[in-house]
Amino acid sequence: MPQHDPIPSQRDPRDLERAHRAWIHYKKLMRWMALAAALAVVAALTYLKLSGSPMPIHLVIATIAGVGLSVLLGTALMGLTFLSNAGGHDDAASGRDTKR
Repeated sequence: MPQHDPIPSQRDPRDLERAHRAWIHYKKLMRWMALAAALAVVAALTYLKLSGSPMPIHLVIATIAGVGLSVLLGTALMGLTFLSNAGGHDDAASGRDTKR
């Protein structure tokens, strides 16, 4: 028979500081990834321009949305995975109580 998740205990202030540092790191990472997404969009548009095909505005908008949002979504989801681990949320969900 499945067991219920344990009720999480009161969080230690050190855990809150650890989670705060993880969020700061995540925000810094996402700033860099926004720059990487912009560079990927510029590279994709440059490739399309150099290929010699006509570039209607619909193609440009679709390229910007498709490439830019794909890069940002992928990095945001992977970043949240690492944020969950670094912030201690995985420990709370699994019942482990490890102190660093």
